[in-house]
Amino acid sequence: MNSFRKINLLAGQVWKNTLAQTSAKLLIASTNILLIVFLTIGFLNLQKHQSQIHGFGEEVREQWENSPDKHPHRMAHYGYLVFREKFPLSFFDYGMDSYLGNVIFLEAHKQNTVNFSEANLSNGLLRFGELSAGMILQVLIPLLIFFWGYDLISRDREQGTLKILFSQGVSGSELLWGRVWGLFWVNLSVVVPPFLLGFSFLFFHREPDLLGQSLIHYLFLALGYGVYFFILCMMAVSVSAKSSSSKSALIGLIGFWLLFTLIVPKVGQVLGQSAFPSPSKIEFDMAVEEELIRQGDSHNPNDPHYAALKDSLLQAYGVDSTQQLPFNYSGFIMREGERLSTQTFLSHQQRLVDQFIKQQDVLHKAAWLDPFLAIKKLSMGFAGTDYSMYLSFQDQAETYRYQLAQTMNELQIDLIGNRIKNSSDPAARLSSDYWEQFPDFHHTFLSSEEVLKQQKGTLLVLLCWLAGSVAVGTLISNRIKVF
Repeated sequence: MNSFRKINLLAGQVWKNTLAQTSAKLLIASTNILLIVFLTIGFLNLQKHQSQIHGFGEEVREQWENSPDKHPHRMAHYGYLVFREKFPLSFFDYGMDSYLGNVIFLEAHKQNTVNFSEANLSNGLLRFGELSAGMILQVLIPLLIFFWGYDLISRDREQGTLKILFSQGVSGSELLWGRVWGLFWVNLSVVVPPFLLGFSFLFFHREPDLLGQSLIHYLFLALGYGVYFFILCMMAVSVSAKSSSSKSALIGLIGFWLLFTLIVPKVGQVLGQSAFPSPSKIEFDMAVEEELIRQGDSHNPNDPHYAALKDSLLQAYGVDSTQQLPFNYSGFIMREGERLSTQTFLSHQQRLVDQFIKQQDVLHKAAWLDPFLAIKKLSMGFAGTDYSMYLSFQDQAETYRYQLAQTMNELQIDLIGNRIKNSSDPAARLSSDYWEQFPDFHHTFLSSEEVLKQQKGTLLVLLCWLAGSVAVGTLISNRIKVF
């Protein structure tokens, strides 16, 4: 009998013995139901969220276009509300979505924060964690794998059947691989039905244009979780083969589970925040405000910076007053003020984002010690619920805000005369047709290429964990003790 057939027979034995247990059947059924329920809840919540923000977005756009004739700078301060859409796969793994804002108010001279996160609007229980299909797969499934795999070889040793298997020509490598594949098949019976349901949900999303990208991401998710589960199966069987008893194997695997899911992530988070501290919102706002004050106030005609700018303009155009300039001086000053204030804010924001990224990098490096951190990052990345996807929305919103403010300033520069003293003057009002010409905000997601580029390091970590677990398992299989 060749090795492949022996491995299949041993794997089938694990499958048959596990499914013969009533407790295993109950666990498989209950886990299947749990995953299906949370996938369904997540998908329904996603559809509700998308429906709401599309409705709100249409209402905001209608109000913008129906605004009466007025001074363009007033429209810049009237502002615009934009809403963060969720990626089609966000129902699979909520990631950071619930803790990040969904709505931002855009206006001239000011960058507001993204508000109305689900955590802030919840009753407080969400702050203790939110259960999703991704979280169940990352945390609870490993516990099942360890529970089913802890005695797959140690029990044979304790019952004396290990010696019989070896006497029948089964090698240590064949025994280990047979047990690993059998355990992996049992695990597939838990996760395949929910994965198929999640796959079907992709075809019912509100945005059919995203179907192709969603399918690519879902494929990477399935492959990533498959590798993660195989690593855990190899670990469970290897520990069982190395342990002197089933009891010590179970204790060791529970220790690994606690280390991977609780201790290493928490320690990594604390180390990241300690090594790269970030300012509070009050400290950040104060730093921005102090620099803006040093730059000058575009609304103050006596401000030294803008007074010097006025003198240089008058000299360049050879005129004696701003009323003689061939463009609206006030609009020019507003445009310059917007440019400077935006540069100031973006420089401070970039430093803040850099700190956040450095904090996350500590956790990413810790993934070399913890496959849970690797699959968590991979899952959030391809589900579109990580910080990068949120940052993309924030950047798009700021770009749109700047374009809105500067477009209104350009309208003032080109279409309003210098002799108009007050924005309430009828001659200072522009037709609402100009508001309609300004395009609506459209949130776009990171492309698959960009996401894959960000996740290539995580994929490498998982592949290294896979290679390492196979190497260690192979080494242990050659040294399995009969007694």
